[in-house]
Amino acid sequence: MDFAELISSSFEALFLNKVRTALAGLGIVIGIGAVIALVSLGQASQQSVQNQIQGLGANLVTISPGSTQGAGGVQGGFGSATTLTYDDAMSIQAANYPSISSVSPEVSRRSQVTAGKNNTNTQIYGVTPAYTAVHNITMNSGTFITNADVTGNREVAVIGPTVASDLFGDGVDPTGQTIRINKIPFTIIGVTVSKGGSGFGNQDDMVFIPLTTAQKTVFGMTNISDISLSASSANDITQAENDAGYLLLQRHKISDPAQADFSMFSQSDIISTISSVTGTFTSLLAGIAAISLLVGGIGIMNIMLVTVIERTREIGLRKALGAKDSTVVQQFLIEAIILTVGGGIVGMVLGIALSFVIATFINLPFTISVYAIGLAIGVSSGIGIIFGWYPAKKAADLSPIEALRYE
Repeated sequence: MDFAELISSSFEALFLNKVRTALAGLGIVIGIGAVIALVSLGQASQQSVQNQIQGLGANLVTISPGSTQGAGGVQGGFGSATTLTYDDAMSIQAANYPSISSVSPEVSRRSQVTAGKNNTNTQIYGVTPAYTAVHNITMNSGTFITNADVTGNREVAVIGPTVASDLFGDGVDPTGQTIRINKIPFTIIGVTVSKGGSGFGNQDDMVFIPLTTAQKTVFGMTNISDISLSASSANDITQAENDAGYLLLQRHKISDPAQADFSMFSQSDIISTISSVTGTFTSLLAGIAAISLLVGGIGIMNIMLVTVIERTREIGLRKALGAKDSTVVQQFLIEAIILTVGGGIVGMVLGIALSFVIATFINLPFTISVYAIGLAIGVSSGIGIIFGWYPAKKAADLSPIEALRYE
């Protein structure tokens, strides 16, 4: 019997017992589908987070004040110190470092914002025009904060689309309307384009006002909350951190960098940390899903053992007519491999379909891992060989005489 006949005979044997064949391959279908879907959704979640972080600004570096230390050495919250000033930001800008393209001093606090009978609790940012370049802000309508607004301490505001929707309703352009921040009236001069963010740091849910107005009129403070820098390129991020850091150490008269009264972090630091965490969870989920592949393989082995018993007389007849042990082994191995590879293909289609539907439903980018697909199909083929070998060997070891006598 040549190889083509072996394959044809294997397909015929499987089709004669459609229900048993379907049940045998079900475990592989579920296992492969689960692995592909979970890995793809994990990568989609990771990509979504990276997109949101990168949307905060191009090559962003953030400088925050160090934590305060109270009585008894108790540390205050991160960024609770008042060690950064507007002059610090301007000194970095005046230095004209090639590694730094833009500098944005910022003040931020949460506050209640009202418009008529509507109100919302949101983040208020005191900014300068440089904020748009550093954080990739574009306008949907109106204009952003100008230098004249900052120097004139004007009571004007730019709001995010979420704030606009909360206060004025969907589809309404609030430009020219009045809102109140800490009971102080502000005229809306523009609305930003939605970035589609959510949760902490959502730039759709912010109100921007001139930096000087935030400091003097709204919050009554002289320091700033953060200094945001835009590095000239991704390769310049480390140099930008060094340039700005050593300048601030010099301005604050600190000789030991370990005693710095500020901290710095960049986009790449955040993305690296988040990628590590999401990668670990994706691997964990894929490992859990892979257990079903093992279960599916054991199921196939059990089905094939039952098949050997049911086809004992057939095996005895073939061997009595001169079939070699290797031919019997090959046929049962081919049947097991067809089961697992066929189940793997169905599982691959199922996994891709599931990941697409779930990603669409929860608004994630649709991402397919070619590595996961290749690994899943490879593993399913391996399972066919590994778990199909024992039943095939058991069939080949049957004595022709005893097999023919089997009832």
